[in-house]
Amino acid sequence: MVYICKSLNYLKDIKEDDFKTILDKTNMVGYDYLYVYREAFCDEDKEDFFHTMIEVCAYSEIPVIVEFPITHFEDMKKLHYANVKLIIASDKTNVGDEIIEEGRTRFGKKLIVDKKIFEAESREVNSEKQFDMIEASDIAGDTYYLIDNGEEVLNVHKIKNDLSNKGLETKALKPAIAWDELKKNSDGLVPVIVTDYRDGSVLMMAYMNEEAYNNTFVTGLMNYYSRSRQTQWVKGETSGHYQYVKFIKADCDKDTLLAGVSQIGVACHTGSPTCFFNDVIKADYTEKNPAKIFDNLYKVIEDRKENPKEGSYTNYLFDKGLDKILKKVGEEAVEIVIASKNEEAKEIKYEIADFLYHLSVLMVEKGVTWNEVCDELANR
Repeated sequence: MVYICKSLNYLKDIKEDDFKTILDKTNMVGYDYLYVYREAFCDEDKEDFFHTMIEVCAYSEIPVIVEFPITHFEDMKKLHYANVKLIIASDKTNVGDEIIEEGRTRFGKKLIVDKKIFEAESREVNSEKQFDMIEASDIAGDTYYLIDNGEEVLNVHKIKNDLSNKGLETKALKPAIAWDELKKNSDGLVPVIVTDYRDGSVLMMAYMNEEAYNNTFVTGLMNYYSRSRQTQWVKGETSGHYQYVKFIKADCDKDTLLAGVSQIGVACHTGSPTCFFNDVIKADYTEKNPAKIFDNLYKVIEDRKENPKEGSYTNYLFDKGLDKILKKVGEEAVEIVIASKNEEAKEIKYEIADFLYHLSVLMVEKGVTWNEVCDELANR
């Protein structure tokens, strides 16, 4: 298998927001791995790097490879616990083979490899233009192409398809259902419902013809057919609000597609995040979706902090400060333990609800979101 990696030399003075911007682009455009190289030898520099890699691995949606000079067994352990998928002991590693082998035995034979196995040489891969790349030697039969030209590549899927056409096995997007297997409407088109792949919110609805369907897999960008203009188009080609495909499903009759995308900017030409914002009927109901409940709770608490309301218990907690919030979180955690020992099982849900509320207050106070917590859980 050939993997396409974004090669990134970690800079100590890079700002967290800038780093997350880089990761956002890397997550979307189709890379198979993020490749990070760093040299650090003193304890302070190492701890700074290990802490950063915890954040990077939690934020990155693609697995992370780290090339690092191993000087202690702890280096491998900390990178492993950061959720690094592949650790390459660089040529400046100065521990004995037995230490590396101990790491491989404990954390996985395929997790830790020697730089000698990962020697790289420069080459170019033609895909619309020349991209400077590094081709890494095989690891367990796999080859890694590291894009290292310092430029942002709009579309990596095109590179994968070019390599695939040359007979190399890549993780290019290949539809499991051919266009001919889909049922078309009277115009020969298939409707597509487009959702945000993270939270499932509906963004828009469009149509595909055969060209748009196939080009979506070639480019990794959502392509549609404009009935008014009678032509195929790429979402975002004029606005920059691209949609990077994450999944596409067909319904039971194979006459409608459901796409999950990573949306850049907004989906609607009006500037709205979604095209569906006009209420036809709005029934009162109690929200039961856990993700939306936590998100709504977080927003309410966040609003209370920014816009205090007289008599608000939430504002009382914020006014008392972190120690008071921590005390309440601890008390509610103990209440869960006590309730769990009682015969009345229903009591537990009330205590858990109280705990989650106070935990949410703490999260707002410390600037930690539920999305970040869910990302951390998903990466474990």
